[in-house]
Amino acid sequence: FAKNFRSHFGSSHEGSGHGNFSQKGTVDDPLIMATTKEEDVQMMLVCKTHLGTVNCHYRMKRYVFRRTADKIHIIHLGKTWEKLMVAARIIVAIENPNDIIVASQRPYGSRAVLKFSQYTGANPMAGRWMPGTLTNQITQKYLEPRLLMVTDPRTDSQAVKEASYASIPVIAMCDTDSPLESVDVAIPSNNKGKESIALLYWLLAREVQYLRGTLPRSQQWDVMVDSFFWRDPEELERQEEMEQGYGADWQQKPAEAWETGAGGGNWDDMSSPQAENAGWENTGAVGGADDWSAPEGQAAAGTNNW
Repeated sequence: FAKNFRSHFGSSHEGSGHGNFSQKGTVDDPLIMATTKEEDVQMMLVCKTHLGTVNCHYRMKRYVFRRTADKIHIIHLGKTWEKLMVAARIIVAIENPNDIIVASQRPYGSRAVLKFSQYTGANPMAGRWMPGTLTNQITQKYLEPRLLMVTDPRTDSQAVKEASYASIPVIAMCDTDSPLESVDVAIPSNNKGKESIALLYWLLAREVQYLRGTLPRSQQWDVMVDSFFWRDPEELERQEEMEQGYGADWQQKPAEAWETGAGGGNWDDMSSPQAENAGWENTGAVGGADDWSAPEGQAAAGTNNW
């Protein structure tokens, strides 16, 4: 049993020793877990979770698989999946989900944070982090959480620093160049792409529901990953305008034929009064053709002699 456990979940230190049991005390099927791991890793590859940066922090070297010809570090997705499982078990261990703060100052993570909190009951803080949230007791927004989760330890450095002052454990999604000071559980991943961030929060929310027993492991989660993706408001507005425009075009009656138009009519049909007066010899009546070579006075009089 211990050998199978280590083969699926890494060492006992990585898995915290509680990785194979859910809250109800039932043992998870290793076969289901192995299949789930393979599918999750394939999804991570599609969302480019494995792509790191050119720089690599010395503490993140243990999570790097190799380096490409472009000098980009590739993250070991097996370790990413294991750390996601560890983070899910830490989240489930907290009795009151509202004591968990999920923060993201990075715009790509704001929608994912809100969706994750919706399905797990955590307290979302998308957008700007108010300084003193965890340390200044005078403010009305002062909070005392039991766990902090951030999307990027560099962007959310203020939140990580305050958590270290208040002795609050921190889970962070860390790229290869992310600083790991005051971070307790680092999830190695690409935290700069909107698809990657959304997928990680989706996997974490699904695993939390599996462990809490609200969703059986034999059943697929019916929530799509697309709902966690960040979407540009301007792009949404343009899309709505285009849809409204297309709808109006389909609903309105077809345009009138060119022959029946009130503008210039048919160019071949010289029977209309506009066509009769449109000859070159009558251009002076229109007042649009003057003799450019004539003196000023004659040009003003509308001389038609070219």
